[in-house]
Amino acid sequence: MSQDDYKPLLALPPAAPERQERYGSHPSQVIDLYGEAASGGLVVLLHGGFWREAWDRSHLSPFAAALAGEGFSVALVEYRRVGGGGGWPTTVEDIDAALDHLGAVPSVLFGHSAGGQLALWAAAKREGAAGRVVVLAPVADLERAHEMRLNGGVVAAFLGGDDKVGPALWDVDPMRLLPRVPVEILHGTADQEVPIELSRRYANNWGARLHLMPGVGHYAPITPRTPSFDVLVRSLR
Repeated sequence: MSQDDYKPLLALPPAAPERQERYGSHPSQVIDLYGEAASGGLVVLLHGGFWREAWDRSHLSPFAAALAGEGFSVALVEYRRVGGGGGWPTTVEDIDAALDHLGAVPSVLFGHSAGGQLALWAAAKREGAAGRVVVLAPVADLERAHEMRLNGGVVAAFLGGDDKVGPALWDVDPMRLLPRVPVEILHGTADQEVPIELSRRYANNWGARLHLMPGVGHYAPITPRTPSFDVLVRSLR
């Protein structure tokens, strides 16, 4: 995660939540809550980082706080990741457990990058996962991402090895999971982390609405006070 459009996001200090809740005993099984007094519906955030332990929710916390400032009630979910007790199926079990813990059906379930894959998984596997799902630059086609050796073969790392990829795809690949709620995808044309091809394939497969963002990279929309952040906020509304 070293592309130029990540530098402004990296420079922002983590934003402390108003409150934190646990949904399990593992240190990563936590939910940070922002904007609890907001009158709008609940937005649940699933962060990216290619499911790797090195990237936790802290980089998405300024985005969560900024959304709260826009009037949203926000729940930022942490989950177990590869290298820290996560991977398939533990990571998606955590998403399931976190949504169960929150109880109320969120107005929007949002996922960025690998978090987009997790949101699309929930959109297919959970009855009433959310009113709708909005994903930004999602890893929406695991089989194709594996063929491309995305991020050094991260799909195989997530699923437990090259020999585990094929058997797992029917349970975890969004391309094979019919969503039960409306899905909107945003993807920047200058994204150098997740190819636009993956979003196009998913949108063509399931009829999801795809919104391309000209000249926008992977991280700019989750960086507060950027023009693409404003576009994303409008989509979340």
